[in-house]
Amino acid sequence: MVVYIIMAIIAYCIGSVNFSVIFSKKFAGFDVREKGSGNAGTTNMLRSVGKKAAAITLVCDILKGVVSIGIAILLGNIPDINKELLVQIAGVAVILGHTFPVFFGFKGGKGVATSLGVLLLSNWQIGLICLVFALVLMILTRMVSVGSCAAAVLFPILTLFINEHYTVLTEGKSGNVYFIYSVILAVIVLFNHRSNIKRILNGTENKVSFKK
Repeated sequence: MVVYIIMAIIAYCIGSVNFSVIFSKKFAGFDVREKGSGNAGTTNMLRSVGKKAAAITLVCDILKGVVSIGIAILLGNIPDINKELLVQIAGVAVILGHTFPVFFGFKGGKGVATSLGVLLLSNWQIGLICLVFALVLMILTRMVSVGSCAAAVLFPILTLFINEHYTVLTEGKSGNVYFIYSVILAVIVLFNHRSNIKRILNGTENKVSFKK
């Protein structure tokens, strides 16, 4: 039990390091949460600060997920530890940390980039499928939120059919052991995009230009 609690705390603290706020203050002299959509994420960084800061933020946010799952994999070598559960705790905790960062007043981002890092290290095949699916929808609709939400919904579906390429999967188990976990992550991402979903339905969601 202690190992699971320690993993949750470590992952949450990693997620709570909000690079959007750090880099917006460094590169532009203001808190990105005070500009644009008010979200501490890559899209708002792109609109409010610029491409360079947005790219760096994206990479760092993805790495938060990668590092957290990596630590869980290492701690999974401790005897009598449920490795799959430890990975799932790390994944949920790091995304909650990103969304509600203890170091930045519990006002963070929407968890998409960090979720991508979690997916890629948990199962690279599922991660890549979700990434490509999201990018295609983003290009077609010019709405980042559409791709993000659709990929979040796709993740649980994939766990029902894919049983290979999991970094941690005990012999004899199927990818179904990650289903409830994937639903939780999807719910978190969709909850964080609730205002975007409302605007999508109303036809007022902001679009991005790929020509700039």
